[in-house]
Amino acid sequence: MHKFFVDENCIYENKVRIQGEDVKHIYKVLRLEVEDEVIINNCLGKEFVAKIKDINKKEVLLSIQKELNSNNESNVNLYLFQGLPKASKMDLIVQKATELGVKEIVPIITERVIVKNEMGEFKKLDRWQRIALEACKQCKRTFIPAIKEPMEFEAMIKHLNTMDLVIVPYENASGYGIKNVMENISAQGILDIAIIIGPEGGFEEQEISKLKENNAHIVTLGPRIFRTETAGFVCTTLLQYELGDLGGII
Repeated sequence: MHKFFVDENCIYENKVRIQGEDVKHIYKVLRLEVEDEVIINNCLGKEFVAKIKDINKKEVLLSIQKELNSNNESNVNLYLFQGLPKASKMDLIVQKATELGVKEIVPIITERVIVKNEMGEFKKLDRWQRIALEACKQCKRTFIPAIKEPMEFEAMIKHLNTMDLVIVPYENASGYGIKNVMENISAQGILDIAIIIGPEGGFEEQEISKLKENNAHIVTLGPRIFRTETAGFVCTTLLQYELGDLGGII
């Protein structure tokens, strides 16, 4: 069943009004018709089965049939602090991090990040948010991850004391990986996890030292060096397998 995210202001008295780009997608791409049922998410985590009652080129009107008791979110909150990459790599990072269940994505500006036009990076937020929304529809997530404005490295450091676990993959780390982290901590009570990924070129040594001072686990992801857009996916997947909802119920 197809899912649509609708602002809660467009849901009232068991009725739903869909407007904007989704309208064309409904009647022209998906070819849905009157009496077809879809899932409606109110962007706040509530989901409903709704039946289409009318379709025109401006809007789709639906009637709510029932509320769903469903939650496709991970049992851990993953916060991806991503060194801002060049070109359109952040588009892919946002899409795949959304699919993997990341709760919040924060581009970070480190020593080796080159920001040619800072305002241009802020303007990309709208595109990243749209990418996250489309990814949510595809992977059936219950909540849309928050995409934050680019943040300076020092500002990010101040957020780390709110995290239960901080993981930093680093190309110069060796021997100590996520398996070792899991052996040395108690998984009980681990809810909020920060994953911090360096940009192209990696972190400066003083940045790694600063992260260590703030109780970050500096880990290796193996003998091969991943691109910045790959490292976050690998680290997220490993943590979801160890602490989250990947790998099934044991």
